[in-house]
Amino acid sequence: MKRSFFLACIMACALCAVPLQAGSRVIVRVQGGTDALTTICGVLNCTIAESIGDPQGQLFVVTSNLVDTATLIQQLLNSSGVVDCEPDLVAQAADASNGPPAALNDTTPVTYHGSTVPEGYVDQPATQILRLSYAQASLKVSGSGTVAVIDTGVDPNHPALVSVLLRGYDFTRDQNGADETQDLSLSDPPSSGSANQVNSNTYANVDQSTAAVVDGQSEYSDFGHGTMVAGIIHLVAPSALILPLKAFKSDGTGYNSDILRAIYFAVRENATVINMSFSLASYSQEIKNAIEFAHFMGVICVAAAGNNGQETLTYPAAYQGLVMGVASTTNTDQRSSFSNYGSQLVWVAAPGEGVVTTYPFGMYAAAWGTSFSAPWVSGTAALLGQMSWWCDEHDAAGSVAHAVPLGSDLGNGRLDIYQAAYAWRQQVDPD
Repeated sequence: MKRSFFLACIMACALCAVPLQAGSRVIVRVQGGTDALTTICGVLNCTIAESIGDPQGQLFVVTSNLVDTATLIQQLLNSSGVVDCEPDLVAQAADASNGPPAALNDTTPVTYHGSTVPEGYVDQPATQILRLSYAQASLKVSGSGTVAVIDTGVDPNHPALVSVLLRGYDFTRDQNGADETQDLSLSDPPSSGSANQVNSNTYANVDQSTAAVVDGQSEYSDFGHGTMVAGIIHLVAPSALILPLKAFKSDGTGYNSDILRAIYFAVRENATVINMSFSLASYSQEIKNAIEFAHFMGVICVAAAGNNGQETLTYPAAYQGLVMGVASTTNTDQRSSFSNYGSQLVWVAAPGEGVVTTYPFGMYAAAWGTSFSAPWVSGTAALLGQMSWWCDEHDAAGSVAHAVPLGSDLGNGRLDIYQAAYAWRQQVDPD
């Protein structure tokens, strides 16, 4: 990864928000929908770029080449029928790591729910710490429902994921499918089966002979992020379906409006869980509105706490009561130095250092950051959903709170998948 950006975000691998103002591009909610906004834009000489897809049909992206964002917002707020307006910010990703973990080198093939995968993926330190296999075996759970992954997309041909991947949608291109490999334009992509490590200097060091496949190329600074997140969810809940929603490009940037569109799309497609491995430094009322709608529809929402190493608020993790914010811990149950913390941000923590997971082109990577802590919780939510279809955010959060205490800065403590699943089993089937 580009050192200059990722060290600025304090060693992390998350679609971590350093929001950048997106020029004259705003998100506007207007009573009367398209007809009313068309009239307003006719007066202000602005353009309706797209509809967000909210259930009321009142939310749009509006652009203007004539005025700056602040002026456009003020003009819209002064227009009759406009309820609210906010800048369509650009979020950007962050990544960094240490040396490759031993588990990444354990390539012994094993069968995992019908797919052949490396043993280092299934039997890595994080799965042992979380008691994943014990929970799956003793409680006879492997997940159910659909987990929506709002991210950079997913490689649809990865052997470990192909059987559970839905088609999804690419909001960066406005087209069906969410294949993040379409972002890669390298003449010699990595060969299938090679091991990868994501680190602070390169994005995908395939091996010493090929050196850095995407080394130093900022347009690929978060290539593979979505595939890695999906791989962790699949590891926890291998029977759950995964709905990839591409709201971020391979450089880790994405508009708030695309995040909004993805949330509403996930609800329409009957997702039971939404994983959001990104964090926005700025509060967005419209993103909160979208998550409130998902919450009302019974969808469980999980988000990364962010990678600034600070006690701070980042969103959507900080929308308390609506989202479970997830911090990162080491394999010795210490808070990761890069992880944000604080009782108003973190609901629970999970391992986020040297996590071995899927990577595009049939490969596996080691990943660091709260991005890779959150999907452990999303996968756990899919396990709970298998026990009872009516498990919602409140129920999932209550069960996940049965964690290993680590201090108030990390919420309820470090996730224990067995304890969370057992607690929910006791509620739905106490006998």
